[in-house]
Amino acid sequence: MTQKRSIFEEVDAAARPAANAPKPGAIAAARRPGARRAIRLWLMLLFALLVVMIAVGGLTRLTGSGLSITEWRPVTGALPPMAEAEWLAEFEKYRAIPQYALLNAGMSLAEFKVIYWWEWGHRQLGRLLGLVWALGFLGFLLARRIPAGWVPRLLGLGALGGLQGAIGWWMVASGLEEGMIAVASYRLAVHLGLAFVILGLIAWYVMLLGRSEADLMQARRIREGRLGRGSTGLMHFAMLQILLGALVAGIDAGRGYVDWPLMNGFFLPPESFDLEPMWRNFFENPALVQFMHRMAGYGLVLLALVVWLRGRVSPHAATRGAFHLMMVLMLGQAVLGIVTVMQAAPWQLAIAHQFGAVLLWVAILRARHHAFYPHARTLRSGRAQKA
Repeated sequence: MTQKRSIFEEVDAAARPAANAPKPGAIAAARRPGARRAIRLWLMLLFALLVVMIAVGGLTRLTGSGLSITEWRPVTGALPPMAEAEWLAEFEKYRAIPQYALLNAGMSLAEFKVIYWWEWGHRQLGRLLGLVWALGFLGFLLARRIPAGWVPRLLGLGALGGLQGAIGWWMVASGLEEGMIAVASYRLAVHLGLAFVILGLIAWYVMLLGRSEADLMQARRIREGRLGRGSTGLMHFAMLQILLGALVAGIDAGRGYVDWPLMNGFFLPPESFDLEPMWRNFFENPALVQFMHRMAGYGLVLLALVVWLRGRVSPHAATRGAFHLMMVLMLGQAVLGIVTVMQAAPWQLAIAHQFGAVLLWVAILRARHHAFYPHARTLRSGRAQKA
């Protein structure tokens, strides 16, 4: 005789999951989540220090201080001269380079100390950045709190920082050569360009860490590929403009040709190709370098406008907002650049223009991030999910 079973018992038994059935979120749980929020805060600190270092680097160049320390001593150079004899020794090293003889002959020790402190402070910021990165990375690594797959990324930031220090000395060394009174403009462009690459990577990592891996995976399924590709092209074009801006700064090309939209009454100044060999004009001729920076600026604004027109019709409100902000900063940076040139690039406007480049660079990256990882609206709240 068969045993009767309650219909409720049968439903209960059928609903009971098997012991070996996969649990929801098993894949996500298998990946080490790590200290995403703490690492994000650490990266934000690195970002802030790097922005300050870029600003101090710009002021170091504008004050003509970059060649005041003629040796690269990554460790022992952390201590400045303490006694008068040490200051005199440093001053003698500076008096032996062409910049002193051709530009600053007769400079007093007190005047030398001013430019020395600017360069020393710039290098100290670099050391502080390296220390903050090393302590943070090793701390998270030893505590096993780095999320899965993130060790190479964070280690790569440190490697790029070390490379940046070496390039910094490579840049300074060019200004110590015979006949030079400043660093080579193309080396300055490499140095500043790499700083923006590192800045961009940090900003991108901060954005990624602001959301869970599961959220990012879901967002990728609804990414706007065409908008993402457009913002990627805009990102590359912006980097080109940053490099051209560094060339302008390296030879003080922003202090000549102060009319706009023409340049001394010409669209292209006739002296744009006066240097020999011809390739030198693209790096050392103020007329051609400023002309290239202007033309690239116009092209960048036009490309930004095309990308913005696509972004403004995105189905995601957060994405639309990111592209609106990018376009506002783009137009503001263009206007500031024109004003800076027409005022012969005083240091206040020059630094503001450089800081504007940082803001615009991050805004472009943020818009690109929203294109690839949209913040979708939830059915429950009707609001976009926030990082």
